[in-house]
This record gives sequence, structure tokens and C-alpha cells, in this order.
Amino acid sequence: MISQRRSEGRGMVSDVTEALGARRTLALASLAHALHDGFTDMIYVLLPVWQAEFSLDYVALAVLRALYVGILAALQVPSAHLAKRLNARTLLALGTLLSATGYALAGFSGGLVGLCASLALAGAGGSTQHPLASAAVSRAYGARARGPLGTYNFAGDLGKATLPPLISLLLTMMHWRSTLWVAAGLGLLVAILIRWLMPPVSAPPTELETIAAPYPETPGKGGFVLLFVIGVLDTAARMGFLLFLPFLLKTKGAALTTVGLALSLVFIGGAFGKAVCGWLGARLGLLATVLTTEVGTAAAILAVLLLPLGPSLILLPLLGVMLNGTSSVLYGTVPELVAANRIERAFALFYTGILGSSALAPVLYGRLGDAAGLVWATVAAAVTALAVVPLMLILSPRLTRPLEVR
Repeated sequence: MISQRRSEGRGMVSDVTEALGARRTLALASLAHALHDGFTDMIYVLLPVWQAEFSLDYVALAVLRALYVGILAALQVPSAHLAKRLNARTLLALGTLLSATGYALAGFSGGLVGLCASLALAGAGGSTQHPLASAAVSRAYGARARGPLGTYNFAGDLGKATLPPLISLLLTMMHWRSTLWVAAGLGLLVAILIRWLMPPVSAPPTELETIAAPYPETPGKGGFVLLFVIGVLDTAARMGFLLFLPFLLKTKGAALTTVGLALSLVFIGGAFGKAVCGWLGARLGLLATVLTTEVGTAAAILAVLLLPLGPSLILLPLLGVMLNGTSSVLYGTVPELVAANRIERAFALFYTGILGSSALAPVLYGRLGDAAGLVWATVAAAVTALAVVPLMLILSPRLTRPLEVR
């Protein structure tokens, strides 16, 4: 009896310890997500500053962001493979440190080449965050990971909503180089917290057992290709508008702090957009939801272009909902359009297209901005959103409804 009670007591202590460790993992993974997503989007606030400092055109500005995002996207899979040799916690801390180092070096850059090299280094460090932090949360919570992963994902939006306005505020008080060093110091602090406070991440299992839902083996022909193109266009419209938003606001008389506030409003709207569009998708269906968000996105972009500063700022949260919400609906459609044994590959291709569009679209819009001007380039972003409409009308009949798993 006594032995049984001792065993039960040790079991309870073990459960409590495991729960506390999981919460600590979630907190630090969420902190890393917020920092890295904030690092990515604070570039938007810095673009006008770098344009004035280095006399850059729109293409050069777009290349700066595309370089960061492109390297971040390209190295995510290698980062996941590297985690098999190094402890994931250590690699995540090193990646965060490398990203902070990149921004610190950007503060010392004296020209475009040095700035590009520094941002490339920061992007390489940022590539460790998504695959390793999300895997750490998943392994910490096991079968109960769905809710915690939602918290982790929201933390990224929280970072987008807080770090850019913080950077814009610091830019009013100090030189942009000093601002980057402050951001780098923040990254250093997060790296230390990850390394010393995050519990060790368990190694991935040697064999993965997956239970595939019985999706039809012969989905709508060409449906995945259409969905892929829709995802690319949706991302391109979002990236094009965000590239030009700071400059649009400057033409309306916005100060740097106002630009930071505007980006924060867009990203806060985007965070709510994931939940709102998921709710709409479940009730209205994919076709109605995507048509609503894409037409609404185009209309809102044109409205921001025409309205004065005050009304534009009021409209930005709603625009953020539509800009960011569509993607959450599109991701869930991938399994309906491919055979069950190709779902993993389909997701990999879809995310590659999204990330590639995020990196390359600003360069193309930047070229258009230099050639046709800020106004027409912004109109082009709205037209890109509208281009999704006919593709969705073609895709809709090819969608299949997944069978219920019993």
C-alpha cells in the first residue's frame, strides 16, 4: 500500500513537472516566434529610412526585403535537417543569436552591399525559428498540441504588431543604427533565455506513424495547380501593398510613428483575420469566403489610396483582416485536391510557392513602382487580388468534400 502511494506520488510530481516544462517550452517558443516575425516586419518601417540614407530606388528596397525573406524560406528545410545533429533548443538559440548579429552588423553598414550581407545573415538565423519552435511545442504537448500551437502562431502576429511600432518610436529618439543595435540586444536576450530556460527538446522518433484520412484518390484534375496559383497571387497582392504602404502614408503627411502605428493596425487586423476567415470558411464555404476577402482587399487598397490619412488609418485593421485571412482558408483546402499519399508533398509545394511569392513579388512591384509610379503600382496590387476571382470560380467545381474519418 505504502509503495503504491509513493508510486502515485512520484507520478503526480512527474505530471506536474512535465506540464510546467511544456508551458515553459510554449512560452519561450512563442517569444521566439514573436521576435523573429517582428524582425521580419520591422524592415517595412526601416525602408524609408534606408531609402533616404543610401539613395535607393524601389527595386533596391524590394531586394533588401526579398533577400531576407528568400534566405529565411530557403534555409528552413536545411535547419530542420541540422536539428537532427544538434539539439533543437541549442540550434534555435544559435539561430536567434545569428539573426540578432545580422541586425547588429546592419547598424555598421556603410552601403547597400553591407546592408544586404547583414540582412542575409539575419535571414539565415531566422530560418531556424518556424520548424524548430513549432516542433518543440508539438513534442512538448503531444496529442494536446493543437491549442498550444494556436497560441504559438498568434504570438507571431503579436510580434508583428508590437516590434515595428517600437522601432518607429525608437527612430524618433535615436539614429537608425542605434535602433538596430537595440533590436539586436533584444535578440541576444531572447537567445539567452531560450538556451538556459527552455527544456531540452526531445529527439524526433525514428519511425513516424501517420493515419491518412480517406480522401478521394482521384481529386479534381488541375485543382491543386489552381490553388497554388491562387495562393501565390494572394501573397503577391499582400506583399505588394505592404511594400508601398509606408510611402503612401508619407505622401499623406504621416510621420514615422504614424507609419509604425499603421503597420501595427494592419498586422493586428491580420491576426484576427485568421480566426474570422476560418469562421466564415466553415459557414459560407471556400468560394464565398475567398471572393469576399479578395474583392474586399482590392476595394480597401483603392480606398486607402484615395482617402486622406485619418480615414485610411481607420480602414487599415479591416484591410488587415482580409489581407491575412484568405491564406488560412486556402491552407485547409490542400488535402481536398490531392491523393492521400501525396498530401505531404503537396503542402511542401504550396508553402514553397507562398514563401517564394513573398520574396519575389516585392521585387516585381518595386520595378513597377520605379517605372509607373507609386499610385499605379499600388493599383496593380489591388488588380492582383481581383485576379483570384476567376480562378476561384474555376476551382470551386473541382473541390471535393473529404469523407468523415470513422
